[in-house]
Amino acid sequence: MYAIVDIETTGGQPNQNRITELSIYVHDGTQVIEHFETLVNPEIPIPPYIQAFTGITNDMVASAPTFAAIAEKIYEILQGNIFIAHNVNFDHSFIKNQLSEAGFDLNVKKLCTVRLSRKIVPGHRSYSLGNICAALGIRLHNRHRAGGDALATVKLFEHLLANDTEHHIEDSLKRGSKEQQLPANVSKADFEKLPKMPGVYYFVNENGLAIYVGKAKNIKSRVSSHFSGNLKSKQKQNFMRDIHGFSFTATGNELLAILLESHEIRRLWPNENRAQKRISQVYGLYDYIDQNNKIRFGVDKVRKELKPLLTFGSHAAALQYLNQMIDAYGLCPKLCNSQTNPGTCISVKNEICDGYCLVQENVAAYNAKAQAFFNQLTLEKKTYYIVSKGRNYKEQSVVIYEPGNFVGYTFVSIREQIDFDHVKDSCEALKINSLMESVLSQIVSGEKSKGYKVYTQMRMAMD
Repeated sequence: MYAIVDIETTGGQPNQNRITELSIYVHDGTQVIEHFETLVNPEIPIPPYIQAFTGITNDMVASAPTFAAIAEKIYEILQGNIFIAHNVNFDHSFIKNQLSEAGFDLNVKKLCTVRLSRKIVPGHRSYSLGNICAALGIRLHNRHRAGGDALATVKLFEHLLANDTEHHIEDSLKRGSKEQQLPANVSKADFEKLPKMPGVYYFVNENGLAIYVGKAKNIKSRVSSHFSGNLKSKQKQNFMRDIHGFSFTATGNELLAILLESHEIRRLWPNENRAQKRISQVYGLYDYIDQNNKIRFGVDKVRKELKPLLTFGSHAAALQYLNQMIDAYGLCPKLCNSQTNPGTCISVKNEICDGYCLVQENVAAYNAKAQAFFNQLTLEKKTYYIVSKGRNYKEQSVVIYEPGNFVGYTFVSIREQIDFDHVKDSCEALKINSLMESVLSQIVSGEKSKGYKVYTQMRMAMD
């Protein structure tokens, strides 16, 4: 039998958004034999644009049951039936995710009426539910509500059943298994446990040791991509042979996946990871006093024997910062090794510095400006808190970043105000490296900050 489903939600991501309405028609291949429909309290606010689109308001769902309260009934209706929806992966992913939260593991075959329509009634310009129903003469009432859309999908599926002369429905139910694509030593059940969310995944050998670590926006989809395509190369055949299982760490957002992957590759040193195992160069900002007793600054590669004032993921980033400080403090580019060509420094021409390179400023006066910059660096430093999505709708992630010194992360409740003074105490520390510095510096500088909120605190330096 078939369970024909439609849902309305607070948004498009199963791990971040929630169901607000659900309608299920159980069909025996001839007629509807059961119908279940209800509004659902999502336990989070419905965005205004979603309210306008569906007509479902916060007031309407306030007294509705939560999904957890009806999860058992939904599971009983769906389990054992073929799950059908228009764009089935959307509806299925939401329901499976929320059933899993309630302790139910939905494992059913799926059919998508979008895909089936393209095969059984080809030639239409659009296969959206509204357009394909209009083209086939199916009346669609109460659009963008679960009940109306589910009933239209019932009528569409009945039309497809009646016109499926080439047995596309039967063939679709036979296909879709990943058994032949997966490594020989990995079960489909293990693969199905992988989530469709951002995070880090691990391929392990028969001894449980990681042989590959990767990051993904969608863990399940990314893992699947490793096993598709050409398997003829010896390297890929050996890779497939050595994989005996998967594990993963969900992060909720791509930034944390990048940071954790980089940390884990350097911690575990997996055989099949190559790119990030190469030594990455970090650049530092240094100070020194020359033979004429002048305070000078410069950018160089970080070495164990020298402690930099600040570190950067690239030479360009370090030089950009130094040039900003030259302008801010009236320093000489030639004495900061930023300008190496002969002649007068550019800051004199722009009337920023007072012309020490032209012997128009004495050593003490110039050193006072350089010392002011040095004091600012050594006495006061910044801690950045980068806030983004968490692993589910109830939480958010916080990445703590102290340039050149510390990177860590934690998860906090979305309903609680973040205690920036103590959040570092409960965070998971990562070993900082140049890739992390490069990625994080782009975010805190605003270069790539979309999707993140950055908060800053000043901290007293301890060294």
